[in-house]
This record gives sequence, structure tokens and C-alpha cells, in this order.
Amino acid sequence: MSETKESAKTIKLAERRVFSQSFRPLYNEGMGLVEQAAEYLDGKGRAEAKKLSRLGATLYAAESMRLTTRLMQIASWLLLQRAANSGEMTRDQVASEKSKVRLDTASAHEDVAGWAELPADFIDLVTRSLRLQALVRRMDDEVYGAGNVAVPSPVSRRSNPVSDQITLLNTAFARG
Repeated sequence: MSETKESAKTIKLAERRVFSQSFRPLYNEGMGLVEQAAEYLDGKGRAEAKKLSRLGATLYAAESMRLTTRLMQIASWLLLQRAANSGEMTRDQVASEKSKVRLDTASAHEDVAGWAELPADFIDLVTRSLRLQALVRRMDDEVYGAGNVAVPSPVSRRSNPVSDQITLLNTAFARG
């Protein structure tokens, strides 16, 4: 049997999950995380950030932007899948629109200066968002085909100290 015939008969579990009722828990988890992060960043996180050193506050600001971006991209992907699941959009329409969604938002490495200073609740949100992004990316790759962008896992984030410092400097001086 040729490879194409075999792959045509292969059941893609991620595809079945995305286009079935079992998608709802993933959708709820993602949207719940978006709500939790927004609530934290607008409330407790804002108060905790004021207590950080200048370096910690700069890292917090940079990571907050990354967290928000990551979660908005995940939410966009989830909303597209929900639209396809409910019949509001065809799979082709979703595939076309989802090409605008980026599931590759990195995070600073735990060894970067100031990381240990970040609030535990904030680090938890970052870690959970990275895990969810990795899961969504794997599902996206299985359903729509693998992309060319490597996704950092929660365990192996970008570990380039020079790049981390440049990011901090750019954030501190509002460049990029």
C-alpha cells in the first residue's frame, strides 16, 4: 500500500478533536486562561509589578506583552476552530484565515536577569500559556500541516542571554 493511501486512511486524532464536541474543553481552557491573564494583569499583577526593581519591571513588561500576544493568537485560533466546528466557516476558510495566526510567541529564559524576581502567579500564567500554545501548535500541525516555525516548549524556551538583554533594552527604551 502506498504512503498516500495509508495516510488517507489514518485517523488524525487532533483533527477529530478539533472538529467535534471534544473541542469544547480545549476552547474553554484557552478562553479561561485569556480571562485569568487579563484579570491578573489588570489587578493583582499591576500591584505586584510596582514592587519590582527596574530590571524586574522591564522584564515583567516585556513578558506581559509576550503573554498577551501569545494568548490573543491562541484565542484567534480557537475561535476559528469553533467557527468551523459550528459550521459558520468552511475548513478552507478557516485554513485561509488561520494563516494569519502565529503560534510561535517565545518567552524569555528562566535564567535571564530578573526572572527570579517575577511574581509566582505571573510565571504560572506564562508557563500555562506556553504549554497551551505548544498543544495548539501540535494540533494545528496535525490538522493543517506542519509550519516552518519552531515553537519553544515550556521547558526549552529561548536561551540566548544576549538576545534576552537586547529585548529588555528595547522594551525599556520603547523600541520594538
